[in-house]
Formats: sequence, C-alpha cells, structure tokens
Amino acid sequence: MEPFEALLHAYKNAVERFVYFRLPSTTDAEDLIQDIYLTAYQNFSMLKEQSAFKAWIISIARNKCNDYFRKQAKMLEIPLDAISEKVLSYGRQGVTETSTVYETLELLGGRDRQILYLYYFRSLPQSEIANRLQIPIGTVKSRLHTAKQRFKDKYPYAPEHKGEMIMNKLPEYLPVYSIKPSDKQPFAVKWEELMGWFLIPKCGEKLTWGIYDLPSRKCDRIYDMRVTGRAEIHGIEGVELTAKESDYTKKSEIVDRTFVAQLTDTHCRYLAAMQTENGIKKYVTFLDGDAFMPNWGFGEHNCGNETNLKKKGEILRTGQQIKSVEKPFLLDIVGRYDVTINDKTYDTVCVMDIETYNPGIVSEQYLDQNGRTILWRRFNRDDWAFDRYQKTWSEQLPNNEQLTVNSKNYVHWYDCITDYIL
Repeated sequence: MEPFEALLHAYKNAVERFVYFRLPSTTDAEDLIQDIYLTAYQNFSMLKEQSAFKAWIISIARNKCNDYFRKQAKMLEIPLDAISEKVLSYGRQGVTETSTVYETLELLGGRDRQILYLYYFRSLPQSEIANRLQIPIGTVKSRLHTAKQRFKDKYPYAPEHKGEMIMNKLPEYLPVYSIKPSDKQPFAVKWEELMGWFLIPKCGEKLTWGIYDLPSRKCDRIYDMRVTGRAEIHGIEGVELTAKESDYTKKSEIVDRTFVAQLTDTHCRYLAAMQTENGIKKYVTFLDGDAFMPNWGFGEHNCGNETNLKKKGEILRTGQQIKSVEKPFLLDIVGRYDVTINDKTYDTVCVMDIETYNPGIVSEQYLDQNGRTILWRRFNRDDWAFDRYQKTWSEQLPNNEQLTVNSKNYVHWYDCITDYIL
C-alpha cells in the first residue's frame, strides 16, 4: 500500500466525522470529502513530516468547509438595516442560535445593534467600521462604549465571578412521589436538555441536580452546573458548560468537569469533554472516535438526541412490560403520566431510552410541557456489570421496582431530580 493510501486509511474516519459535523447536507458533505481527498493526494508531496498527516488533512478539510460556507453566506448576508434578524450558525443538524444574547440585542436601538453586530459578530476593526458607516473613528469608540453599557444593563444574567460556586440546596432524601398513567394522549414536546445532564446548553442557563440511591432514598452526589460562555471545537460553535460534582455530605470534596455542547433547532449534542489525568487537563472531542463516542456520542455521526419529540411507536409500554423495535439509538415517548412530587402534580410524558449509550441500562425521563425533567429513573439489566459486583441486581436490590424489556429483567437503581421542581 502506498504511503498516502495507508495514511488516508488510518485517518479518513476523522476527516469524515469533521465534515459530516459541519455541513447541513449529506450530499454536499460527500462531494466535499472527495474534493478533500483529491486535494490531499495532489499536494501530498508537499507534506514534510508524515507524522503530521492528520493535522494536515484536517486543515485541508477545514479550509474546504470554510469555502463552502463562504458560498452559502452570500444567501445569508444580513444587511445593516435589518440587523434585528438573528445571526445564524449552521451545522449538520440545523441552525444554532444563542437566544439570550440575541433577545437582548432585540431590546436595543438600531444603532446599538448595528455597531455591536459589526464589532462582535463580523469582528471588524474600529477603523473598518468607521469606513463602512462613514463616521469618525472617535464616534465609533463612543457608540461602541454606549452600546456595550446598554447591552449589559438589559442582559438578564449577572456576570459570573471567577471561582464562584452557588450550590442550591436539594433535599437530603428523595421526596415521596407517585406516577399515575393518564388517559390523555401523549403530547409532543421540545426537549433541549443535554442527555444525562439536564442542563439546556444556552448562555445564561444554570441548574443543580442530585442522584438519589434506592431504597435508601438518600442523596449521594450533587452537581452544580452552568453555561460559562460560547466555545468552538474544530470550527463548530457551541457553549462551554461546567459541572461541580460533590458528595452531598462532603461538599468540600469537589470534582470540576467541563464540556462543550451544541444546541441546534433539531438536535442537542456534545462536542467535547475535559478530563484530568496526572494533573493535566485533556480534552476529548468528537473527532477522537472510540475515546469519545461510548461516553458522549449519540446518533449517527454523533448528530445528538432529537429535541422535537413525539411518540413514534418504536417503544410500546403496558404497565411494567416494555417491547421495542431493534435499532440503535432507541429513544421514544411511551405514554402520558401525572407525576406528583413535593405535593405538586405535573402533567408529563415519559421518554424511555433503551440501551442507547450504555448496554444494559434503561432510563425513564418524565418531561413536563416545557420540556424540563421532573424525574429521571435508571434501571439496570439484571446481569449488568456482573463481573464487577458478582451478584445480579435482583439479588442486590430485591425490593426495588423491576421492568421487563423485550423479555429481559431490569432493576431500579437510582433516581435524579433537579432544582427545577423546587
């Protein structure tokens, strides 16, 4: 095998993941990938170090993607007199917008919106803004200062202070709750929370949630989460989130986690996660294959979980008996339920997830009509992690609730609630 062919074979998955992530059209992505390979082949002799092949071909892919979007941008150009329109960022699964920022911009006058847009979104230097608007640069400085102050005054969230930690008080023990099937048809819902972490990845969002062991009902772990700002991974825009994890009774023992995630008009997905090894912070991203996908990936090409949920009929539930089709990334609404917790009753739909991100695990997630989690419950297949525990879960937790999913037994392990319901 020729050196180019061998290197391309080793890294083509990373190239294809990169392109499929960025382009909204699969057909366009496929055409662009072939163009990238052709360009790389034609210029391979210019590569001095073959050890740098991955970075080199990804840089070609990035440039090709940028060229693609420059052509698309001609159709999306936002005129100065229509600056109130939202600035859009396109990815494979649709349109991304940082809604809180743009909603605040809507509250400003036209001149303020205009100059903030040119300075922050177009990244134009003040001299170029002065030329474009045909005003003195001193006037640009003055208008920019005034516009920034007016934006701060209207922005609904206070600025974060470095090192700040606000841990909302969750109850030490899980409140008693009831789940009753409803005769009403399940409603469709807009679900924008990060799968498994409950926070919506939009600027200004924050949330506290806890894990409650069963049957003790005692809180084991607590997570204080917030979106810290905008971020970009491999040219794809999202937001950075932090999670401070601690033992409920030892809140001084804190583990800091950092993620990057993206919310589009149709999907929500992780782009990167940070982990610390031997005191070194290491990021794993969507281009890192098996190092990323088992824990953070979901959907074809990690498109993420759907945000527009409605009952598909792929998972059918009757009481504790569940049957489903056989397919990867299986997640569906299975019914409508009245969930009563803390003496308040919520009208919810139950979203079930059958072994989508971890073999042997089933979850129930009860969402209200705002798309927010009221209650999340985890069930382990009876033989899940048997080598580690040396017992089945029905032996370990004989009094816990059980489900039968496609003729296999699953045992209720723990629940999660968030401060949304407090």
